[in-house]
Amino acid sequence: MVFLDNNELSGTIPMELGNCSQLNYLYFQRNLLTGPIPSSLGNLGNIWEIYLDRNQLSGTIPPEL
Repeated sequence: MVFLDNNELSGTIPMELGNCSQLNYLYFQRNLLTGPIPSSLGNLGNIWEIYLDRNQLSGTIPPEL
């Protein structure tokens, strides 16, 4: 589990997170993240929930997700 919500994190979502094959939950909501959602998050085969709301992300949700 990765809980990084409500931290005023800025920058982009690291594409390396897609290498965390055992990750089940990813919480990044309510930060200052920008840029696109990395398609590498589609590699998270064990993921149950991803929360990215209330950021400044751009683009569309990658089809890999």
